[in-house]
Amino acid sequence: MRTDFSSWSQSSIGFDRLFDLLESSSRNQAGDGWPAYNIEKLGEERYRITMAVAGFGPDDLEITKHSNQLLVRGKKSEQPGDSHVLYHGIATRSFERRFQLADFVDVAGADLANGLLVIDLVREVPEAMKPRRIELSAGSSPTAGRIEQRAA
Repeated sequence: MRTDFSSWSQSSIGFDRLFDLLESSSRNQAGDGWPAYNIEKLGEERYRITMAVAGFGPDDLEITKHSNQLLVRGKKSEQPGDSHVLYHGIATRSFERRFQLADFVDVAGADLANGLLVIDLVREVPEAMKPRRIELSAGSSPTAGRIEQRAA
């Protein structure tokens, strides 16, 4: 299944790179669409990844963020030899999913319930990187003079 992020990228400023990378990632992993996942935009600076991981418990999953990459791994622990499964239809094979994150996107939290792994993401731009309004003065003094006055 091909995922089209074009409608998302048109309405989100600052995440254009995120959606380009997610789209290329989904193309690269097109052969193995397991486990299935959704990416939601919850607000201006909040996103959520939901992955279907039925059969996996908290000890079977590992979530790692390094730089701008989020890695989700699943490895099912061995079952005791007592069980005799007559039909094995629930996939429990190991997996690894990588998500490329935009700058300043961090993991706010993760939760596992009802076979769904929910990873909340938040974009927190540092104050120094946020746009700021520059005040204009209507005086006749040159700008260089004001800079020298502030330095003193």
